[in-house]
Amino acid sequence: MSKSRSKSSKEWLNRQHKDLFVKRAAQAGYRSRSAFKLLEIQERDKLFKPGMTVVDLGAAPGGWSQVAVDLLRGSSATINGKIIALDILPIVPIEGVDIIQGDFREPEVHEKLLELLGGSKIDLVISDMAPNFSGIGSSDVLRAVYLAEIALEFAKEVLEPNGSFLVKLFQGEGFIEYMQLFKHTFKTVVTRKPKASRAESREVYLLGRGVI
Repeated sequence: MSKSRSKSSKEWLNRQHKDLFVKRAAQAGYRSRSAFKLLEIQERDKLFKPGMTVVDLGAAPGGWSQVAVDLLRGSSATINGKIIALDILPIVPIEGVDIIQGDFREPEVHEKLLELLGGSKIDLVISDMAPNFSGIGSSDVLRAVYLAEIALEFAKEVLEPNGSFLVKLFQGEGFIEYMQLFKHTFKTVVTRKPKASRAESREVYLLGRGVI
């Protein structure tokens, strides 16, 4: 391992150790600190409602799906709704979540999704996908935009007319163009920067509601 990579890894580990949301996630039993990003957005925008069908793209390790389970369960012992999680990486099973491992752009994965849906439309698509970062800022941002674009195409295809789409994006090259595309896809669009997003991070979340 190079000295620069070793230093970078140590800095990441130190930041994780000191991170309040990492500690809170461990205490609450969530698999990732990003769970608190979704919880904050839910508190403000009320995305989840009983009886919804939700698809979680790029779901590994499963933090957002865990939140979805809690929100669809509410005070009940059983989940009122359906949650499907997709990722190319394996996800440890989550009670109440149907997990599909594979690339959602692939026909066989798409067929599995349609089979699980049983003909019903999707109320909410959530995507916290991010590329494996190379450390080259401009390249990483463009790769993130690409993931957001294919997630948007997927959402347009599967969402019911009043459905919603929440996606992570990074400010930089391609952001304005993506935002314009987003505004031409949904009736209402808002930008969110949860407190659990690190201050130095360029990540933001776009929420679109009502497919045009």
